Amino acid sequence: MVLRAVIGLVITVAVLAFAGKRLWYLVSVARSGKPAVGRLVDPTARVTAEATEVLGQRKLLKWTVPGLAHVFAFWGFLVLGLTILEAYGALFISDFGVPLVGSWPVIGFLEDLFGLLVLIGIVIFAILRLTNNPAKMGRASRFFGSHTKGAWLILFMIFLVVFTLFWYRAAQSALGNLPFESGAFISDWLGSFLTGLSETTLEWIETVGIWAQIAVIVSFLLIVLHSKHLHIGAAPVNVYTSRRPNALGPLLPIYYKGEPVNFEDPPDDATFGKGHIGDFTWKNYVDFMACTECGRCQSQCPAWNTEKPLSPKLMIMNLRDTMFAQAPYLLAAKGEHPGLGELHEEALAAVSAEVRGEVERPFIGSREGSEHAADDGYTADGHRTTGLELPIIDQEALWSCTTCGACVNQCPVDIEHIDHFVDMRRYQVMIATEFPTELNGMFKNVENKGNPWGMNAADRNAWIAEVDFDVRVFGADGEDVIPDDVDYLFWVGCAGAFEDRAKRTTKSVAELLNIAGVEFMVLGEGETCTGDPARRAGNEFLFQMQAMQNVEVLNEIKATKIVVTCPHCLNTLKREYPQLGGNYEVVHHTQLLNDLVKAGRLTPVSSPSAGAGGQTVTYHDPCYLGRHNDVYLPPRDLIEATGATKVEMGRTADKSFCCGAGGARMWMEEKIGTQVNKNRGDEAIATGASTIAVACPFCSVMLNDVVTSRQSEGVAEGVEVVDVATLLLAASKR
Repeated sequence: MVLRAVIGLVITVAVLAFAGKRLWYLVSVARSGKPAVGRLVDPTARVTAEATEVLGQRKLLKWTVPGLAHVFAFWGFLVLGLTILEAYGALFISDFGVPLVGSWPVIGFLEDLFGLLVLIGIVIFAILRLTNNPAKMGRASRFFGSHTKGAWLILFMIFLVVFTLFWYRAAQSALGNLPFESGAFISDWLGSFLTGLSETTLEWIETVGIWAQIAVIVSFLLIVLHSKHLHIGAAPVNVYTSRRPNALGPLLPIYYKGEPVNFEDPPDDATFGKGHIGDFTWKNYVDFMACTECGRCQSQCPAWNTEKPLSPKLMIMNLRDTMFAQAPYLLAAKGEHPGLGELHEEALAAVSAEVRGEVERPFIGSREGSEHAADDGYTADGHRTTGLELPIIDQEALWSCTTCGACVNQCPVDIEHIDHFVDMRRYQVMIATEFPTELNGMFKNVENKGNPWGMNAADRNAWIAEVDFDVRVFGADGEDVIPDDVDYLFWVGCAGAFEDRAKRTTKSVAELLNIAGVEFMVLGEGETCTGDPARRAGNEFLFQMQAMQNVEVLNEIKATKIVVTCPHCLNTLKREYPQLGGNYEVVHHTQLLNDLVKAGRLTPVSSPSAGAGGQTVTYHDPCYLGRHNDVYLPPRDLIEATGATKVEMGRTADKSFCCGAGGARMWMEEKIGTQVNKNRGDEAIATGASTIAVACPFCSVMLNDVVTSRQSEGVAEGVEVVDVATLLLAASKR
């Protein structure tokens, strides 16, 4: 027994010494990041997130089969934590049981059951790895670029954990050393095969099994700390410190010394965006460490699925690899990397020539002409390219993002991909002044004309002349504030005022509100761009100017309730203007119209052509209405209210595919791969629906373009793209 204890403890201490050193290094790297704001506030929401997302595995279970496999493995290791205590206790006491509960038969049953479930889980994982082999599937595999060899090693280590567990427990059962008389059904069954052996032999089998179990456990810990499975420890921290109540939150302002930067008088040494790995915060570093390389984000990304160089997973992995490659510099800088394109000279002098080369490597730039240009710095088998002449982040990948939110929505560990991408865009726009040339026009139009199209403000009310009812315009009768009898301020939006297809939606919504007796008012020439496209494109300065102007106007006129037709306006007014003191009750037109239908103030009547054999409608979920603002049902309820037959596309709701216009992509040319809108438009056409319903002016433009193009090719004859409000108006007029 003494020899058993000594060798067990020696194995533990030896391996844990290396593990402890590695853990301290990882903590030090994370702490070397810049300060992060608000990551520990509202502990109740954060504990709830730990309960639902970590313990409850909520986001993992969005994918049933791999989700269940992970539940088996995760909960298996929680339950098997008791067996680790039992193994260490058995070094000293042959029939050691966990205090208080150690002799309960149910504990023995659960330990054996979850040991079995862990084995089932790793079999499922192995099958998933084989059927999604990137060597055969290439980019189509969600594991493309992931460290697959390391994943196989981890699966083998998990197998060894369970194997050595049942090894020593079988001997314990044969010896009568299990702390519970019944319940451990697998251990007892395996022990039955050893009952003919001598007591000495059984004791040695038990002892060697315990040593093996301890060695495997501590070695597993060491391997985890050096592999992608670092997420086992980093993920719970990342979930706790992520956005609440939802990781897919509004874009964060730029902070300086814990406070949002005042763009009317910004400090000279404020860092605008991320132009070097040293510009990222400690929370960003934890994000990178938490990546599981599962590829769920990659599988849902509209850029990756249309042959663009952007993979959210590979981008995060690249940032993580860069963080570790430059860690000696980050640790030497002690969080004082100066930013603004400068380096910490003292820290730079303290590192090796190899690390210095990594630190001085271009951070964002063009990989054009490189054989690795298409895969964000990764070779075909998923290895990172380390040529110091190549930029770390491919600018084509960076500007391919539509900020659709699919990556954040699917990420099981709450990585905030969009924040990282937009922060890097901010640096490119405001510091490096290197961005797609098409954005110049959009920036100038928003700044000079108050809208991305460069239209005159005097034309914002042109649509009013095209309706046959009165529309109240703020200030027309000398108002200083919105009158008490006005139910909603109707924020028409730039597209709704200037773009022909969106104007049709504007007129439909206005007429429906008029029919329902809802008093509304528009700002007319007093309305200007919310700044959404500028912010998503990285021009935070322009966004701040637009937003501050709008907040000042809305607060002055005492706006409280606002209805919008554009999900981008919805997201900005509702979720981002509070950062600047603008707090309003903002609803999307489909939400308000659905409430009016339910209240009986609007009565749609089914068309004779609706229903079986008649009008069929497929609905496209806008990213900024669905994933960003969790509005899925109201548009569908309205379609059903018209009596039309609703046909869903394969990718729908929170797995809806982007139209390609978000993230300011509306104003950028799409030169690489298949156009995102064609991918989505073809999916909609393939449903056979006669109508593609939308609830966003950007989606309307993008999908209309596809339908028009396909109709010129003799495909999609008779198919039309219309807003849900237009469908409802037609039904309400019957």
